[in-house]
Amino acid sequence: MRVTRNIAWLFAISGIVALPRQEGSHEFVVQRPELAPRDDNPIYSESNERAEAVKDAFKFAWTNYYKNAFPNDQLNPVSNTVANPRNGWGASAVDALSTAIIMDIPDIVNQVLKYIPDIDFSVSKDDASVSLFETTIRYLGGMISAYDFLSGPLADLADDKDNVDALLEQSQNLAGYLSYAFNTPSGVPSNNLFFGNRSTDGSKSNGLATIGTLVLEWTRLSDLTGNKTYAELSQRGESYLLNPEPSSSEPWPGLVGSEINITNGRFLDASGGWQGGVDSFYEYLIKMYIYDQSRFGEYKDRWVSAAESSVAHLASHPSSRPDLTYLAEYEGTKTINESEHLACFDGGNFILGGLVLGREDLTNFGLDFTAACHNTYTSTATRIGPEVFSWNISSLPENQTDFYQKNGFWIDSAGYDLRPEVIESYYYAYRATKDKKYQDWAWDAFLAINSTARVGLGFTKISDVNAPGGGEKQDNQESFLFAEVLKYSYLIQAEEQPWDVDYNGKNQWVYNTEAHPFKVAGIPI
Repeated sequence: MRVTRNIAWLFAISGIVALPRQEGSHEFVVQRPELAPRDDNPIYSESNERAEAVKDAFKFAWTNYYKNAFPNDQLNPVSNTVANPRNGWGASAVDALSTAIIMDIPDIVNQVLKYIPDIDFSVSKDDASVSLFETTIRYLGGMISAYDFLSGPLADLADDKDNVDALLEQSQNLAGYLSYAFNTPSGVPSNNLFFGNRSTDGSKSNGLATIGTLVLEWTRLSDLTGNKTYAELSQRGESYLLNPEPSSSEPWPGLVGSEINITNGRFLDASGGWQGGVDSFYEYLIKMYIYDQSRFGEYKDRWVSAAESSVAHLASHPSSRPDLTYLAEYEGTKTINESEHLACFDGGNFILGGLVLGREDLTNFGLDFTAACHNTYTSTATRIGPEVFSWNISSLPENQTDFYQKNGFWIDSAGYDLRPEVIESYYYAYRATKDKKYQDWAWDAFLAINSTARVGLGFTKISDVNAPGGGEKQDNQESFLFAEVLKYSYLIQAEEQPWDVDYNGKNQWVYNTEAHPFKVAGIPI
């Protein structure tokens, strides 16, 4: 990819423009807005220019959210209305905090810090149900991560230390309100909670990811506060996932079903993969080992089993593009040649596990998975990958035959909801290899998102990645735009820092599934 030099590093209002590509070319030419001459304007390397452009995109989205929607959860950037899908506690603000810290934007950091002490986590807006999973990864994760940074290496960003202390206090308050979710016969939590009368939605089962993506946040909270209860609650539910029953729910070593009975902790099926609903259970197995290998060796062992079984049984090569490697889904021992954007984190997770375990074979598989997900981006009209894609030729739509023959997949669900997983895997690939092509891939993705999903007040979900302009602008700006998409887009271009993955060959921090970094408790590996 070719990029003109001296990209505008201040473009929050005027914006980067991705000019049309020449016929047959995959190259972008970036048009820079004119800047007034500045004697103190530093000379940036290409990667630093890119990092500054991402930072300005973050500022652009934040400024409009803060002006038009704060402290609601989200700004709908097409209609300039607000939405509260995460209980009205300011999801975009809390999710943005760790990114603003990493990007060194003290004004935004302190805007959020002044707000967090006043959140009343006991009341959900309109008494809407509270998701234990979503609340943990976004709110609890965001506050704990900010506390780790602002009570540690980046303490100078906070104007008021009391607001930093409030991060931990509010984390404990929120965990306290959530904790009745674990009051079940087995300890497997309920996910959908109603705070008004401390009830649940009555579900008899819970999902693999919604049970298995709590342990990092709740364990970190225990380690920071000295209160072991948080860790014990999350780890009790996790124990059923580490020791699955019945044995038929584990069709291959380490790979398990997706639904668990809340009453007895037994699996109800043997279907799964690395897709949404099961994904972050596997993600956290290796991340818990990185967090503290002295306590979580069993988690590592289960991750290795799952990774090796995935390579042996789920790795799949499309008939039209055998050079590509995707991970299939499964029902028992029957594989299903389908995947989705959410599953494209798998490349990064394999890379991370391979790095810390010295398993070059697993790192290389991760790089292969990352390249295949890159292919889903470069194959579409917008150069953004679709929500769901398939290489199952038995159900190949006739009008996508040519597309499949060329690209090795066909589009099953064409939307894009500002998802981060592909850029996330680019980041891990770059950290492992230092190959600048991954920086180029991430920049290409950022430009595509900027030119397709950006509207007057922010970034929005689009309906069709393979239609000119992305199809319909669907007026939804998820909080993970701030937490993940723009964070990973920035980190891969920015100068290396101690919180980066594989910093000087060690991981001093580990990222939760919402890209909030936590200081590791054990010896960095």
